[in-house]
Amino acid sequence: MVKVISAEPIENYKLRILLSNGKKGIFDVSPYLDKGVFQELKEQQYFRSVKVAYSGVMWPHEQDFSAETIEYELQDEEPLNKTLQRTA
Repeated sequence: MVKVISAEPIENYKLRILLSNGKKGIFDVSPYLDKGVFQELKEQQYFRSVKVAYSGVMWPHEQDFSAETIEYELQDEEPLNKTLQRTA
């Protein structure tokens, strides 16, 4: 069973994720922000309070994502130089 090892909040409602199977990348929370309990995550300070819990990630008011959901939707993190080339 895959587990989230670390979750770091970054810009645009995304989390930098490391999984127990060695996969790492970006999990984009923004598609969920207009749905039910996830609306509270729009508050940036609250979004940054994410913690690893129960093999997934969780916020203080118990919004959560399972490791399986995160792994399924995990996106490769672009190398910094690619990002800079697109904005130049």
